[in-house]
Amino acid sequence: MKYLMFVCSDTEPDTDRSDWPDVEAWVAENDTRGRRLAGDILADTSAATTVRVRNGELLVSDGPFTETKEVIVGFDLLECADLDEAIEVARTHPMAREGRIELRPFLNPDA
Repeated sequence: MKYLMFVCSDTEPDTDRSDWPDVEAWVAENDTRGRRLAGDILADTSAATTVRVRNGELLVSDGPFTETKEVIVGFDLLECADLDEAIEVARTHPMAREGRIELRPFLNPDA
């Protein structure tokens, strides 16, 4: 089953810095095991563009539409047997401690 893993910042990171996981090791392990299909870091929200159409009119604005301190900073596309495996993959990502991880299955799990 495919999951999109949003890697997000958080205003309340874990304060226990002992045994902090290494992101490069996490990527290498999950790539090798075939669980990580793709992933990347996103540019800062200052480089974002928001596109909307309202009443047939194109509205383009700089940056994110909402004002928030928690932002998506990256993503990974996962292939896992089930949600439990996806949670285990997310649990070991460094940003699970520094930020937050959101897992979303694709609507059509066969796609």
